[in-house]
Amino acid sequence: MKKTTAAACGATAAVLALGLTGCGSSFEGSGSKDAASAEQLALRADDPWAVEVVADPAAKAEGTLADGVYTGTGKGMEGLVTVKLLVDDNRITCLETTQEGESQSRGGYEAIRDGKFAAMIEAAQGSDIDAVTGATITTAAVRTAVDDALAQAEAAAAGAATTGEGEQR
Repeated sequence: MKKTTAAACGATAAVLALGLTGCGSSFEGSGSKDAASAEQLALRADDPWAVEVVADPAAKAEGTLADGVYTGTGKGMEGLVTVKLLVDDNRITCLETTQEGESQSRGGYEAIRDGKFAAMIEAAQGSDIDAVTGATITTAAVRTAVDDALAQAEAAAAGAATTGEGEQR
């Protein structure tokens, strides 16, 4: 009986050891099965940054805006987001988007760095831009910054209209 029990225990241990080897990493270079799954999924998933935002060159912003360069700010996750806009004949061109303190672990960092927000502002000709996945607060800050800059352009246009001055540069 002892031989049978010992053999059964040995066989069970061998089966368990063999079965557990299948739980190891199945993707070269990864540290865990979950990491392997994420890496493999990333290789098959569409790159959200690869979608090109195309601006209509004939589109113009709504309202009356004075020509000039306007800078607006909005509060991001860890600091201010700044947008610098050029307004020329009611056409908005995003000259620059910057951030203070946003870290690379935040979703909006790459969208600002790579010009994604700038392209979306130009395509929308205003602050009505889509939210960037993982960057809800940064997207809201960009919208606020655009609204701030456009409010300055509207105020300049209203001031020029009431004083009878021409366009400002």
